[in-house]
Amino acid sequence: MSQSHNITQRKQDHIDHLLQDREIERAQSGFDAIQLNHRGLPELDFDQLDSSSALLEKPLSFPLLISSMTGGGSDNLVNINRHLAQAAESQQVALAVGSQRAMIQDPNARKSFELRQYAPTIPILANLGAVQLNTGFGVDEARAAVDVVQADALILHLNPLQELIQPEGDRNFAGLADKIHQLAQNLPVPIVLKEVGCGLSPADIQLGLEAGIRYFDLAGRGGTSWSRIEAHRAQSDLGMLFQDWGITTPQALQLARPYQDQAKFFASGGIRNGIDMVKSVIMGGCVCGLAAPFLTPAIESAQAVEQKIQQLKQEFQVAQFLVGAANIKSLFLNDAHLLRINGGKNPRL
Repeated sequence: MSQSHNITQRKQDHIDHLLQDREIERAQSGFDAIQLNHRGLPELDFDQLDSSSALLEKPLSFPLLISSMTGGGSDNLVNINRHLAQAAESQQVALAVGSQRAMIQDPNARKSFELRQYAPTIPILANLGAVQLNTGFGVDEARAAVDVVQADALILHLNPLQELIQPEGDRNFAGLADKIHQLAQNLPVPIVLKEVGCGLSPADIQLGLEAGIRYFDLAGRGGTSWSRIEAHRAQSDLGMLFQDWGITTPQALQLARPYQDQAKFFASGGIRNGIDMVKSVIMGGCVCGLAAPFLTPAIESAQAVEQKIQQLKQEFQVAQFLVGAANIKSLFLNDAHLLRINGGKNPRL
């Protein structure tokens, strides 16, 4: 079996397991432990509510990022990404593509990442695995990823647990911070450091800052468990043991709080509705990333994806209104919107 066929099949395996296994998520995101402070007298006109924001100096209708999902050489993967791009453009939200390693190893996968024609105005983020910098990838591959997408930024995803469980995974994560630093100095767009579902710790953020990174996708535990998905592929008890490993997104946002003046933080991982999104913005997320909720709509059509985005926006705006926030600025890092009882602190996240 060729390497190009292998990587496309792996992407299809990921989608199949995500759709078929109801235990990929087990309601452990931590968002339910956070209670918002309801305002019975919000002193707002709902029809005048402003939920607009921006990412990478481009406007968004509300702070939504369709997070990295897939890409590859088969027609169904091409169609998924096209539907996502068309819907994101229509609704004016941001889009991140799946790993473009598939494109580097299989030229047939390139078409699934040629999305700017469908989304000329929104922020689009390219994507490579950071560990690939230890397997021969460098500036040329990163530039190719950015150029094909005509991207506004490049995600370097960090997935050490997934790689350890994955049968064909790469295990050498040594010395990556220096290589990330070198790459950041040679790219025309910013780099976003992103985990894939285990969260970023303060030590990770510090290493990233020292490497010149100013965007971090915290991507905490509680959404799709890539350890569990790879456990299916590897028939691995180890992957099942570690399926709930990591820092939740609320915990990661809390831990990132001291660095808010040095970087921007994306909230993703276990965000499943507009209420979770509002909580994330209050806790310091400049944008909220969701992936799995868009997979089934993206298989169907761009219109189905649009409907999901509209649903999330309605949920977001209702929660925004009910905490009395006229705009995103009045939500962001505003602890007054989090409920405290008898002057105490919120339960430890």
